[in-house]
Amino acid sequence: RMETDCSPMELPNNTGFEEDSDYRDFEGTDVKDMRLEAEAVVNDVLFAVSNMYVSKTLPCAEDVAYINVETRERNRYCLELTEAGLRVVAYDFDQTDDRLQTPYHETVYSLLDSLSPAYREVFGNALLQRLEALKKESQS
Repeated sequence: RMETDCSPMELPNNTGFEEDSDYRDFEGTDVKDMRLEAEAVVNDVLFAVSNMYVSKTLPCAEDVAYINVETRERNRYCLELTEAGLRVVAYDFDQTDDRLQTPYHETVYSLLDSLSPAYREVFGNALLQRLEALKKESQS
């Protein structure tokens, strides 16, 4: 049997390569990952806004994706999704404005909460209905 200096079991789980995008997936499948992340964001909150979809015009890259959202107040935004979070990059679909210095939000909920009172109300009501349903389930 062949001798090795260390067995795979002895390797530390976190080698640091995961965080460094240069070492992640040489095949480039990460390009899909930020788009998948963006799709998941859209699916999470679509019910609480008028319209929301991943931009097909602006390029998705391994570290960025763009999401168009129209709030129930009919305000349009283009959001940038990166490792840092989500932020507004323009006040229209499929646009970016480099002069815009908007803060990053860790979650889409936090971002939409700051932009749309109607979102807050719809999301809050959905949460209450879900809690009521859980309460009824636990009582039966």
